[in-house]
Amino acid sequence: MRLSCPICGERDRREFHYGGAALERPAPEAGTAAWDAYLHLRENPAGRSRELWYHESGCTAWLVVERDTVTHEIHGVTLAAGGR
Repeated sequence: MRLSCPICGERDRREFHYGGAALERPAPEAGTAAWDAYLHLRENPAGRSRELWYHESGCTAWLVVERDTVTHEIHGVTLAAGGR
């Protein structure tokens, strides 16, 4: 699998570290139920999903990768909020 880093260009997947699902974080005052769901209740979808990847052996940017978990086809790569 190859990922196209917005900063470095196309690279082999071995340069990156998987960081989990790209989820919307609850507001600090959201309450314990919202934080419990965010931390412990995760979907495991077969198909298209948004994931966080860290370009560990490159520019050290965090990326949001839209990927199909069945075919591993990459549908898009963008810098995560805050970029580097």
